Amino acid sequence: MDIRIAEQLWATSMAPEGVLERWRAEDGGQVRSQQALAEVRIEDCLHEIVAPGAGSLERLAKAGDVIEPGSLIGRVSR
Repeated sequence: MDIRIAEQLWATSMAPEGVLERWRAEDGGQVRSQQALAEVRIEDCLHEIVAPGAGSLERLAKAGDVIEPGSLIGRVSR
């Protein structure tokens, strides 16, 4: 299951991009559905990114990476 940054997070923003502030789950670690995995900053707003399902987390982006709407930042494998 892909972990993508929802385009709706930019609904009220003028900024074309955001920043992956930090991961809250370990790479390769087991996560549960709806667990908070990461935080993304868009302008002055910090958004929590949650797991789309349970399984093993594979991080594809690093903290500090610039992200755009729809960016793929990780995957959860069962």
